[in-house]
Amino acid sequence: MEKQNKDILIVAGEASGDIHAAHLVRAMYPLAPSLRFFGLGGKKMEQEKVRLMFNIAELAVVGIWEAVKKYGTFKRIFNDLLDEVDRVKPAAAILVDYPGFNLRLAGELKKRNIPVIYYISPQIWAWGQNRIKYIRETVSLMVVLFKFEEELYKKNNVPVFFAGHPLLDNIKVNLSRGEFCGQTGLETGKTTLALLPGSRDKEVQSLLPVMLKSAGIISKELNGNIQFIILRSSNVREEIFNTILGTAGIPVKMSADTTYEGLAASDFALVASGTATLETALLKIPMAILYKTSFLTWAFGKMALKIPYIGLVNVVKGEKFIEEFIQNNADPEKISAHVLKTLRTPGKISAIQSGYAHLAASLGEKGATQRAAQTIAEFLRKI
Repeated sequence: MEKQNKDILIVAGEASGDIHAAHLVRAMYPLAPSLRFFGLGGKKMEQEKVRLMFNIAELAVVGIWEAVKKYGTFKRIFNDLLDEVDRVKPAAAILVDYPGFNLRLAGELKKRNIPVIYYISPQIWAWGQNRIKYIRETVSLMVVLFKFEEELYKKNNVPVFFAGHPLLDNIKVNLSRGEFCGQTGLETGKTTLALLPGSRDKEVQSLLPVMLKSAGIISKELNGNIQFIILRSSNVREEIFNTILGTAGIPVKMSADTTYEGLAASDFALVASGTATLETALLKIPMAILYKTSFLTWAFGKMALKIPYIGLVNVVKGEKFIEEFIQNNADPEKISAHVLKTLRTPGKISAIQSGYAHLAASLGEKGATQRAAQTIAEFLRKI
């Protein structure tokens, strides 16, 4: 690539993708200092000197109806991005997760003979493998986080590299339980239940009321001998939390962007389906997984879903060993009964934590982002 354009398109569309992309760019600069990155992403990418055309992470949506309402905006951003691609003519593109946008973009880039590196695979294992032929035709290199994804792509003749999961590097607990409790007003000797309702406005609006009702039942059953903390993502507006908390009826503490410290200080967690389930598992905290969305989104998703569970911890392990409370089953009575039974049964907690050990082993070794960066840099040198 020494004689070619040094511009690289990079696109990430959600908060998690913005973080992964920023870490990747930071790791790539020492390997290829002359590269210039431009594209779509969020504040983390901008901090790594990526020239952003639009902060698309601010547009993150959950569900079909939300996506339909913002279709015009996404179409304009998509077309503007392609105009910039035609002007800059980048040497290659790195597309990070965000399949609804990025898979379509991969097709347009293919027409322009721009090699596509896809970092963090679309969940084709969950939604069926009909997309894999399209991926084989449009993606030059797939960089995956899970070992089972590598096996799937190899079987289907897609060039693939298993980097491992960046969470193994990113999870760091900087406060002891006592220090965290001191900062948040929790009691160190009291059973603590963490609530992780998600990193998007709609997720929190759907799941936090259910979590709080479950917490109220648990508190009543235990005569108040339990405390609750919401581990809040700063990607979600604080007023959303405050509005919902106004009707909670029980004392609940809240802490922003302290997920790892808060989990490490907790005895159990209610967790929105997604990457947070892996974070909870790697910290060995027993949990239940919750997911709830609009009827339209759920009805469509249920038809498309090809696996019997949605929690990443269950998908990676290949069995449902963590209880999932999905859609209509996300019922406070059912959730609270499960939590109480688990807390009262030490054997259940031990079994969950034993299952986590297998999970950690399947995520590879530390250094995932660096390995991904090295592989991508080598790929770029060859084009």
